[in-house]
Amino acid sequence: MPTPIPFNVPPLTGRELEYVRDAIERRELAGNGRYTQLCTSWMKERLGVADALLTQSCTAALEMAAILCGIGPSDEVVMPSFAFVSMANAVVLRGGVPVFIDIRPDTLNIDESKIEGALSPRTKAIFVVHYAGIACELATIGAIARRHELVVVEDAAQALLSTYRGRPAGSLGDLGCFSFHATKNVTSGEGGALVINRADFAPRARIVWEKGTDRQKFLDGEVEMYTWLDLGSSFLPSELTAAFLAAQLEQAETVTRDRLATWSYYHAAFEELERRGVVTRPVVPAHTTHNGHLYYLLLGSEALRDRLIADLNAAGITASFHYVPLHSSPAGRRYGRTCGALPVTEHAARQLVRLPLWYQMGDRAKRVADALIALLS
Repeated sequence: MPTPIPFNVPPLTGRELEYVRDAIERRELAGNGRYTQLCTSWMKERLGVADALLTQSCTAALEMAAILCGIGPSDEVVMPSFAFVSMANAVVLRGGVPVFIDIRPDTLNIDESKIEGALSPRTKAIFVVHYAGIACELATIGAIARRHELVVVEDAAQALLSTYRGRPAGSLGDLGCFSFHATKNVTSGEGGALVINRADFAPRARIVWEKGTDRQKFLDGEVEMYTWLDLGSSFLPSELTAAFLAAQLEQAETVTRDRLATWSYYHAAFEELERRGVVTRPVVPAHTTHNGHLYYLLLGSEALRDRLIADLNAAGITASFHYVPLHSSPAGRRYGRTCGALPVTEHAARQLVRLPLWYQMGDRAKRVADALIALLS
């Protein structure tokens, strides 16, 4: 049997061990050292944001964002149901209520036309996701937020180096959250970052980041001792995590180009299947660029999707479905509310299949495409 093709292989770019060893030799193990600063400087420069803070995960970044939004008991946050659970959890942990709305049928991003109908006097924020690294319609969403004085938080977990109308994803809302999980283009195993686009959020963000204290002012010599000032938690990753990430960020463009090449190969390979009505391929609007984070297809039915996944797995190719809609989950029904019907979300959840896509995948992509085409022909 041919060598199995896994769904994901975390990238290694060459200098990870060197940088981790250097951090150990420096005895810099706790967070916010030299490598943390290298990572945050990279993010501020590439994204053009007011500040960037490394976190232990994108989940932690979203929880920080919920604090900075001032979400409290009974406050509402509008968000897509087709999303990872961390976004809803961040709101619920503050006592807030996620309000789930549908997604667009083309990009599978939040349907901006549904947002205003979901607002109430209790709405505090809009949380959006850039699904598959393809940016959602932030111009329209930003205009809605300004009209209603709401905060926009971008869940850009999948979207590092993607753009919307020439601007980096994660830099267009008030706050942006990134993931460096092992499944992402750039990884530190576990890890994330919160980027701050509104300068007035930056001072409080650093206090929340430092367990609710003004420790940074103490380290900078601005106060004689630090003390508890606000809500916060231990959001900082270790310097070992930051050292690994620094090596990855140095090669982020190289990794992205390689993944885009695989994505483009898939997209061309499946054009004929789409023309015949067998599958629907991803849509990338002309005013966006994406980062090749994932490649998906929509099949004609749940049964066909499930059979395809099983047949690919039997051939040694690991494919996968994606999100279980948040609005239909037990916790989603318990803690959130749904605004209107969500047919596109439910359709995507039943019929979407994700294909293997990773750095230096090379000609394995042809084996995946050939197997899938044969199974659907």
